[in-house]
Amino acid sequence: MHAIDVRLDKALRGEGITPVSRYPAEFSSGPKGLTATLHAMQRAGAEVTLSTKAHIAERSGKSGRYQHGAERREITTSDHKQLTAEGKIVGALMQTRQPRDFMHLLLSGPANVDRDRFILAGRDFLKEQFAGHRYAYAIHNRNDLEKHPHLHVIVALRNGSGKMLNPNIRDFTEWRTRFAEKARERGIAIDRQKRIDRAGPPPIKRWEWEMFHRMGATAPPNVVEKVMSKLRDTPTAPRLEEARKRLDQSRHSVGRVIEMLEGIAKDRSAPSTARELSHDLSIGLQREYRRLEIAVSEGRDPTQEKGEEHMLRSTPISTAQAKAAKETLATTALSVAAKIVNPTDRLLFEQATKIIGKVVGLQLDSRVAKNRDRAEAGKGNRMSDGLATKSATGRDHIAEQGVVNKTSNNRSADQSRIARSNAELDRLETERPGRERQKVPQRDREISKSIKLRPPQEKDRDRSR
Repeated sequence: MHAIDVRLDKALRGEGITPVSRYPAEFSSGPKGLTATLHAMQRAGAEVTLSTKAHIAERSGKSGRYQHGAERREITTSDHKQLTAEGKIVGALMQTRQPRDFMHLLLSGPANVDRDRFILAGRDFLKEQFAGHRYAYAIHNRNDLEKHPHLHVIVALRNGSGKMLNPNIRDFTEWRTRFAEKARERGIAIDRQKRIDRAGPPPIKRWEWEMFHRMGATAPPNVVEKVMSKLRDTPTAPRLEEARKRLDQSRHSVGRVIEMLEGIAKDRSAPSTARELSHDLSIGLQREYRRLEIAVSEGRDPTQEKGEEHMLRSTPISTAQAKAAKETLATTALSVAAKIVNPTDRLLFEQATKIIGKVVGLQLDSRVAKNRDRAEAGKGNRMSDGLATKSATGRDHIAEQGVVNKTSNNRSADQSRIARSNAELDRLETERPGRERQKVPQRDREISKSIKLRPPQEKDRDRSR
């Protein structure tokens, strides 16, 4: 800014004009920088002329709207408050969400590239790609051979015919390819790489630099590593590749766990408690992994994501059922882990199944506790031999307790059971008082009554049938 001020001062004095504007010692950018510049020009009672197309469109009952009009306004004043108000109007348009008029583009090259040929390649690319648009560019690190040279380009989005340029990610990818082609034509081996693929050193924060400057080698290792990578311009591409490998291994491990759970859910010979639990866990694990994968792809920290609750069974089960389900899952996990050849993949799978085992244990124990509470709340505080449920879980419980299933196809066994039940009923009736004995036939007569069900009468019913 001081260099520009010196050149401007020299040019004005050459025309016989004595300038009075000076930039402040601490220059700030944006709306505050604009207001500070206007106040610096207004010092010593000088008048400042502000020429702008920005104005406020008044609206009845609402606050004014900042607009960029077609008519230009010129205001010449030495009033401090008026300059502040005008600076706010123009400054508000600097932070507007309206479509931009200009675009900032960065063309970067390696540190050991020939600067002159790199600039010519950038000029050829800009001349061909943005023909009809106004643009200006400046080069950084032109003489510093240890740093990456790059061009900062400002491009007007609207061309001379009024057509607006609306670039997206595909346009940037295409521009990267075309710039690499122009560089290769100039004898520069530049690949079309994104900044994340180039994996340059991460930026360091002020507190990290101050900690390293104060503590030196005794600073935390991650701070020392970041600062030294920035000073030496060390790329981090190998770490990025390792991270991708770890991500692929984790994806394979999760896939194996889901495949194992789905296999148990489809196995008819496995206990129904294990089948139901495996089915629920596979669905919940797939949804949770998909949610975290979306968070990573969108740039969010997966550790900060709030987990979701997934459906799990709450039907009470017995201790025998819980034990059978745990043994089934543990046995299947051991058999799958024994088939994995790669030791790293086997370790990741065992860690995943260990977490699944904890979830299974907590869920099954909670269902056993519900069964115990329900039994204690029953009459006499006695544990029943079977569960009052018609689900497959209840049938497994009866089978595991060794209770004889009364639904049999053996008619002789059913007849003997019915005879025993009738004899028990006759014994109870003989022990009742006479008045209660008289009520029993009446109840039997009521039960023996039949109810005839007839279809509703329809007017247009086919009477030939």
